[in-house]
Amino acid sequence: MAERVISPAETGDDDRFDRLFRPGSLDEYVGQEKHTENLKVFVQAARRRREPLDHILFCGPPGLGKTTLAHILAREMGVTLHATSGPAVEHKGALAGLLTKLEPNDVLFIDEIHRLTPAVEESLYPAIESFKIDIMTGDGPYATTIQLALKPFTLVGATTRTGLLTAPLLSRFGYVMRLDFYPVEELERIVLRSSRLLEIPIEPAGAREIAARSRGTPRVANRLLRRVRDFAEVLGDGRITASIARKTAERLEIDAGGLDEMDRRLLRVIIEHYDGGPVGIDTLAAALSEPRDTVEDVYEPFLLQQGFLGRTPRGRIATRRAYEHLGMTKPTPDQGDLFP
Repeated sequence: MAERVISPAETGDDDRFDRLFRPGSLDEYVGQEKHTENLKVFVQAARRRREPLDHILFCGPPGLGKTTLAHILAREMGVTLHATSGPAVEHKGALAGLLTKLEPNDVLFIDEIHRLTPAVEESLYPAIESFKIDIMTGDGPYATTIQLALKPFTLVGATTRTGLLTAPLLSRFGYVMRLDFYPVEELERIVLRSSRLLEIPIEPAGAREIAARSRGTPRVANRLLRRVRDFAEVLGDGRITASIARKTAERLEIDAGGLDEMDRRLLRVIIEHYDGGPVGIDTLAAALSEPRDTVEDVYEPFLLQQGFLGRTPRGRIATRRAYEHLGMTKPTPDQGDLFP
């Protein structure tokens, strides 16, 4: 998959800028207000009791701040965050190595937690329930199992695919927080804050223009801000205005709805090749020459959330809004009945 400016996944030098833009506390965090207010209560209660936080699961599309919240929670608790990912914990030994390094109340953050292997996941259960882990020593007939006591800790998991989590693992989280796409007003605040950190002169109208094209995703907003800065410095006087933001979006083929050429191509395939759908996900992925997971995890969430795409028992369908956005003939009555 070619790199997309509006991709919510981490690309290029995003990690360096994510660390720069990362807020240091829940008070600084913009958006997800209902959840962050709850997290403030949980943190305060845990600190008063001098206990670890309950295990927490963050779920939702990439780029919405799951990793940022994990870092903030560790900082608010005054403990160390130990970060890894599901694919990186390849076997029980790797898990044991992580768990035995934890100090009291530390936070263990596992990104893509749905990708843990079954064997590792089963070893994790006693660790998060009773803070114990079984370690195998020796080989063959001399093998023995030793149970080690762990220091109390908080597991923070992050996933873009909640449906792939097993029921036993999901049930062991005390709080499940689903992050939603951000409204334009909150993204505008994020763009203004990031521009101050980068010392970029920006007009409020320019920030709003960037926010409107950022697909409800802070990471996309910050990446687009950096691209607009380039155009402002080369084609303008360095100040980000609404005009230079629109010109940048045109050059990057990002329309007013935040859709890029790949999004429009997906919708056109459904409309032009399959009469608006329904079309199965595997057929759609083959037509786009993209893996099924990429279509489901990267392209679809925003199109579904914005009402450009619909899911039916028989497959994906382009909605009336998709036709109107592309300036194409409206769907036939039977399609219109499904999505008026």
